[in-house]
Amino acid sequence: MKQFPPALRKTVLTAHVAASLGWLGAVAAFLALAVAGLAGGAPQTVRGAYVAMDVVGWAVIVPLSAATLVTGVAQSLGTVWGLARHYWVIAKLLITVLATLLLLVHMQPVGHLAEAASRAALAGGELQGMRVQLVADAGAAIVVLLTAAVLSVFKPRGMTRYGIRRRRRERVLGAPLAAAL
Repeated sequence: MKQFPPALRKTVLTAHVAASLGWLGAVAAFLALAVAGLAGGAPQTVRGAYVAMDVVGWAVIVPLSAATLVTGVAQSLGTVWGLARHYWVIAKLLITVLATLLLLVHMQPVGHLAEAASRAALAGGELQGMRVQLVADAGAAIVVLLTAAVLSVFKPRGMTRYGIRRRRRERVLGAPLAAAL
């Protein structure tokens, strides 16, 4: 695959940055709701927090995680960075894939809490372990997403063996090869 023309590259980059920032922001909102649900004294606050978390998770966080993954892969395939040339790109890909998969797994307890909260107010200690786990998961997700952002900004040195071979071939041939990988 050839590199994207500048306008398309910037469009895909903008979509990727917007999806990534949206994902991070939505997780921050999710964390705030999880804390409100855990610490909230008023039954309406607790009930509303867990019902809102389910909506925010499925309607915002899951789609933004998928958009981040798709636009990130597109961005890497259409630029000189490639998908397998640099370790930081591979690390970001793994982070995004694992975070998306873990998100889908962790949406099950969110649905369970939202259902329980919609049926009746959660008593002080009811489902306490699950409620604490949601706070911890959201906090960990923020750290993971910030790690991916740091990799994007700092782009640590280190090319894969494939990237090194590819760069040597390009230098010998005098023209860049396709940036697909």
